Order: sequence, then structure tokens, then C-alpha cells
Amino acid sequence: MRLLVTGGAGFIGSHIVDAALGTGWSIRVLDSLDPGLHPGPPALDPRVELLTGDLTDPDSADRALEGIDIVCHQSAKVGLGLSFADAPDYIHNNDYATAVLLAAMERHGVPRLILASSMVVYGEGAYTDAETGVAVRPGPRAEADLRAGIFDPRNPASGAILIPAMVTEEAPLDPQNVYAASKVSQENLAAAWARSTGGAAIALRYHNVYGPRMPRDTPYAGVASLFRSAMARREAPRVFEDGAQRRSFIHVRDVAAANIAAAKTLSAGDGAGFRAYNVGAAEVHTIGDVAEALSKSSAGPAPIVTGEYRLGDVRHITASSELIKSDLGWAPTVDFEEGMREFATAPLRGEPG
Repeated sequence: MRLLVTGGAGFIGSHIVDAALGTGWSIRVLDSLDPGLHPGPPALDPRVELLTGDLTDPDSADRALEGIDIVCHQSAKVGLGLSFADAPDYIHNNDYATAVLLAAMERHGVPRLILASSMVVYGEGAYTDAETGVAVRPGPRAEADLRAGIFDPRNPASGAILIPAMVTEEAPLDPQNVYAASKVSQENLAAAWARSTGGAAIALRYHNVYGPRMPRDTPYAGVASLFRSAMARREAPRVFEDGAQRRSFIHVRDVAAANIAAAKTLSAGDGAGFRAYNVGAAEVHTIGDVAEALSKSSAGPAPIVTGEYRLGDVRHITASSELIKSDLGWAPTVDFEEGMREFATAPLRGEPG
């Protein structure tokens, strides 16, 4: 099988390439090699064919798709950004680039797509009412509550504090920032492409991915990277709110394995159309847990829980990954303690190895 990985020189993409090489597939990478993300040449296996190009350019897409059987689309502008002024970049690099790719896939008769999506498509996670056990969609958290240190969302009807639950793929999509909106749009484009062409698309909704080669401390990095970068500077990681925000931290090698499972499913001709799967860890941890684990593993300063908050931040979102386990046979293998011990000393992108 001939696999194209867009963004294959990046954090998650490079791990997918490593995992795909173990299958014996022929691998091609298309990456812009943006110097802001790649301070030096990528360390790709010599068996990988590397094409440098921008996916928003139809010529680059056409060149990359020659002879390809399946596309693993990882290239994207990620993170929450600095302000709404980032919106044009997100739409250009995520949505427009995906539209260019899908149009080129139709021209070249490439019928299979794996799309990197994200937990951010859900907005706030799943919650239940403490008294009735009924599922409730919370409204925005009130700033008065946040100022008072009440960080958990309330039932809009009763005002009672809600209990967090696991998010399933049936949850309504509720993008609450530009990045999230761009990921929902990518999913919609993939679904429309599948309906129009008879192709097969799988969107993998990554939860909080961490591990070696993660980007360094930038406004677009995940919280694990921000904490890891602080530790590298021998600074205490600063934890917002009370540190009890629940997340599903998933190791990048497990994410790569999920992509391989999806590729094998599609290559076997297992159904056309569009499907989406959560890709998260088996256990729930808090943001405070991550800061403490990294501090302990690196013998660094203890985390500082600041009580600070940002309006619009999600309080709790944790994945149920039962559907991908049953449909694709995937399950995470790297446990939290093992993964954090490795991550505490693993080089980030742009640091010396």
C-alpha cells in the first residue's frame, strides 16, 4: 500500500510515519517544513519519500497524490492561538487546505482518507445532573463563579453544579473557538467528499496528545508542552484554575497506532462514507496530575496552582474510546505514569536530542 502523510515531518505525523514503516508500506510525506516549526532538516527515515510543499497549492497536492492509495491528513494549524486575529490563518491552513486536498483526491481517484480531528469539536465535555443522573449540556461558565473559585459548570435550569462524564461520539458538536470551528469544518468537508465520491473517510478525534517531538513552548502548544518547557527552564509549571480540569492524556505512539488501525480498516475496504472516533486514554487524569508527574519525574520545582482562568476555556472533557476499540480493535498501550516519565526528559521539537 502507498500511504501519503501530510504534515508527516511534524509531531504526530512523524510518529505515524515511524509506525507505518513497520507495516512495510511505501510512505510519502508532504510537509511545508515551516521554519517556525522546523528549525532544522527533519530526521525522517531514508525509506520515506519527502516532498516539500504547501497543501493549499493544488500543484503540490497533485504532485503528492501521484500513485497514492490512502491519505493520512495530519497537517494543520493547531492550538487556541492568541486572538480571533488568527482566524484567517486557521481557515486557510485547515479548511481551505483540506478542500484543496479532497479536490485533488477526486482528480486522482484516491478513495480513502484518515483525518486528524480533535476533542475540541465537542466544546465542553459531557455532564450529568448530580440528583437525577440525567445528561445536561452546560452553558458558558459565569465570570462571577470563576472569580469566586467556582470552576465547575452549572445546570442552566437549576444552577446546581454538574458532574463530569465521558464524551461519546454521539455528543453534539459545539466548537467554542476558531480552531475548533476549523476542525468541525474539516470533518464536514470529509463527509461531503465521501458522499460525493463514494470514498471512505475516518476522522480521529485526538484528545490531549503528548510525547517526544512535541513542539516547544508556543502560544499554540498544548498544556503538556507548556509544562514540559517550564521544567526545562527549571521553572515551576503554572496551573490555571484549581488544577482539577479533567482530560484524557494520550501518548503520541498510541495516536500513531490508531492511525495505522484506521488505515488497515480502510485498505480492507471496510465500508464507504464518513466515521468519527475518539482517541483517548483509558484513564482520566487532571491537568494538575500532569504538572505533578512532570515535576516529580524531572526532579523539578513543584507546580503552582494559580487560580487564574481564561474565559472560554473548557473545564472538563474526557473521551470514551469504546467505539474505536470495538470497530477498529485499537486500545492505548502506554500508561500515564510510564508516558510522563518518558516525556519529562524527551526532547521537544527544536531542542537538541
